[in-house]
Amino acid sequence: MTGSTATPFTADDYRARLERAARAADEAGLAGLLVAPGPDLVWLTGYTPPAVTERLTLLVIAPGQDPVLVVPALEAPDARKAPGASALVLRDWTDGKDPYAATAALLDASGRFGISDNAWALHLLALRKAMPAGSYTSLTEALPMLRAVKDAAELDLMAAAGAAADATFEEIRNVRFSGRREAEVAADLDRHLRRHGHETVDFTIVASGPNGADPHHEAGDRVMERGDMVVLDFGGLRGGYGSDTSRTVHVGEPTDEERRVHDVVRAAQEAGFRAVRPGAACQDVDRAARAVIADAGYGEYFIHRTGHGIGVTTHEPPYMIEGEEQPLVPGMCFSVEPGIYLPGRFGVRIEDIVTVTEDGGRRLNTTSRELVIVE
Repeated sequence: MTGSTATPFTADDYRARLERAARAADEAGLAGLLVAPGPDLVWLTGYTPPAVTERLTLLVIAPGQDPVLVVPALEAPDARKAPGASALVLRDWTDGKDPYAATAALLDASGRFGISDNAWALHLLALRKAMPAGSYTSLTEALPMLRAVKDAAELDLMAAAGAAADATFEEIRNVRFSGRREAEVAADLDRHLRRHGHETVDFTIVASGPNGADPHHEAGDRVMERGDMVVLDFGGLRGGYGSDTSRTVHVGEPTDEERRVHDVVRAAQEAGFRAVRPGAACQDVDRAARAVIADAGYGEYFIHRTGHGIGVTTHEPPYMIEGEEQPLVPGMCFSVEPGIYLPGRFGVRIEDIVTVTEDGGRRLNTTSRELVIVE
């Protein structure tokens, strides 16, 4: 892994994101943001450290001052190559020095700060020792919508990732399932995703027969056979942005019950999609999809939220779940993925990534949601 990767975004794009983050912190009553290596740092600066180690790397964003990237001296050359570096002040530190004291000097020692969810406890505890009067909250809790609204360039990348996942499904529906292990088809999914431009593959769920009743089943050695319903859920990152789609196929002809359950899930997915519009609450999407499944008598078998946000990670805020009143805003991207899971028998899930438009929603996955028969 290198210190920076190719990106369509300019230094001005990263500068705008940094300014947006500083404003959001101020509006949330925070004294600043502390951003550790991970998706937030990549989104704000374009920088990925060569390695994530015990040495402190931390982006400091505080309203009214220039953002500062505190970085180990031996990694400073890589940091300076990042596409957003010109929007930052780089402050390096050498082994033997105290990076926490140097960081604390940039901050209001009694302030409240948003800190990356994935920051190491080692670093957070050292910062608390350096600033005992300060306090911290997770970025997801403090600023859940920071990355949620995508601009036009981000939406193009999301659409390209979705198209690559769709192309993968069109290929996988033509491979043989009967007589093969789940893990073999999962390997096919991985290979096709990479061939269609994914730099990372985060998951390739192939859940056949009774395994389909486990929403996060890991593909294993079960040999698929005629009569199996098979849940396929796969995705990863292409161009730094996520894909995630699910389709359910059947090996040979399905029973009437299997068709009926699939039809219910398909109708629920359509209802969830049709609930997408600016100003609607996230929970409205969940309610619309869940009502269809409950009305059909399968409510107890829909055991997860209807969707999750997606962007530079495959799971991020907002979440389509009861109690989430965050209004939908044009540019938000998230999954709509209802399912029914019948223990010991089979499962069905259908998932598209959807983006909010000015007057509704647009699917970023367009493959057929009908029940596909495979051999």
